[in-house]
Amino acid sequence: MRLPRTAALVGVALLVGAVGPVVLVAALALLGSRRVRDWLRPTWRVVAGWTVAVVALAGLVVVVPDGWLPIPPGPGAAVTPAYVGRAARAQPIEMAVPQHPHLAANGRSGRHNDAWSSGAYAGPGPLGDSVEVDSAWFGMRACATVAVDAHDRLVVLCEGRAAATLRVLDAETMRPLATKDLPGRPEGDGPAAQSPCGRSAFYLDDRDRAVVATTDRRVLVVRTDDADGAADLTTDLAHDLSAHVPADDCLVALLPDWGGRIWWASRDGRVGAIRSGGAGGAGGAEVTDLGEPITGSLSADRDGGVYVATTAAVYKLAADPAERPSVRWRAPRGGGERPDGPLAGDPAPTILPGGVLAGTDHGGGRLQVVFRRTGDGSEVCRAAVFDEGSAATRSALVAVGGGVVVENNHGYGGPLRTLLGRTTSPGLARVDHRDGACTVAWTSPEVAPSAAAKVSLATGLLYTWTKPRSWWGVDAWYLTAIDARTGRTRFSVRAGLGALRDNHGAAVTLGPDGSAYVATLGGMVRVRDKR
Repeated sequence: MRLPRTAALVGVALLVGAVGPVVLVAALALLGSRRVRDWLRPTWRVVAGWTVAVVALAGLVVVVPDGWLPIPPGPGAAVTPAYVGRAARAQPIEMAVPQHPHLAANGRSGRHNDAWSSGAYAGPGPLGDSVEVDSAWFGMRACATVAVDAHDRLVVLCEGRAAATLRVLDAETMRPLATKDLPGRPEGDGPAAQSPCGRSAFYLDDRDRAVVATTDRRVLVVRTDDADGAADLTTDLAHDLSAHVPADDCLVALLPDWGGRIWWASRDGRVGAIRSGGAGGAGGAEVTDLGEPITGSLSADRDGGVYVATTAAVYKLAADPAERPSVRWRAPRGGGERPDGPLAGDPAPTILPGGVLAGTDHGGGRLQVVFRRTGDGSEVCRAAVFDEGSAATRSALVAVGGGVVVENNHGYGGPLRTLLGRTTSPGLARVDHRDGACTVAWTSPEVAPSAAAKVSLATGLLYTWTKPRSWWGVDAWYLTAIDARTGRTRFSVRAGLGALRDNHGAAVTLGPDGSAYVATLGGMVRVRDKR
């Protein structure tokens, strides 16, 4: 009797792994039969054995260091394609982004790639040729912000329930080489514990130092290597901004201007600049209050301008002769529906060649891409994208030469929204500007719930993290490559199954060797062409 019962349970487990949750639902339905329940009723020895096995497995997971195990797989491998499309041929895009003198090399400094927040990499990404997928499990710490240092190591900021962790990872194994716990949230800080205050801003500067905004309202400058070049995380400077940012507010954005001042923004609309070469403390910070909530990042240009989008307007700021932040111009934005959930926000403005600034506007009942002149903020043109009532974005725009790509994140309120085969509103679109007019060059039906897409100028491919709907209830996540010129999907490779592969707002990062990295709820995933 034991052998058939064990075989039945193993068979159900295998079917769940292959087909997905529908098998589990069917199995649970069978338990409605008393005869089936009686046949399957286990002895105390069986219960004890399974309990010991589960406890031992959980203990093993706790004991094994982060990054040494792959992310656990989810069910549904037999009913979802592992690969769709075919290998692409590189078709480079011409676009030059200036190198910021106080940031790491373009493509290495952090989430938005460079001071222009272009989302563009000069180097290659996967072409879809015999693709291989690897992962590293970090528990439930999502490492959403990734930079690459001069030694080709990954510098990542991982968010936890109580505090963030800064890590240096080996790019090949994705295992931590150095780890630094950042200050946790103060107890009883109320709104400061809520999103976006639960996330830390971060970038890598020209000396490979991680500049991090912490939840206790400080800006830390942390070395990522020692004198011998080995991975090391030691704090060089700490700028305390608690005198300028109240306890019920928090820091949400950081970026240097071309003069080396560290600009910061708070959730409630305070913007400040830490003077270049400041020795730490609060004395070197100057502040202005815009009085409008800020949830996105900053961008900077060579003329000393710093750009930020609030919920009500787009601003260009700069330091005046007395080193105080001053408003150069303000361009109002419309209202309308915005993304909901813990990642809700307004993306950083994207600077384009020719003195043009691209951003989004949710006013007028439609999601719109708006181009403005960087000099005075005057509008060049705008174009509506996606369907009315089902369009919103929290992801930064991606610069593709004379235009930008915008991603539809409408409907993503968190990981629960994409469970059991569900997904969000579809769409990516390219909008170009020329001779004062905007045109929607293409629209893609791909579904990217919360991805921050990136483009490789070397391959001409746009890379995003997609999740198609599954009537089997399977949660399959894909790295999808789209031709940035035509909007045609070139290939999609299944990068994992299950909720732990949800990127939850993390951006695609292209490494120096052409690998694509994506931080997920379970750790890091790497997709690359087979070597």
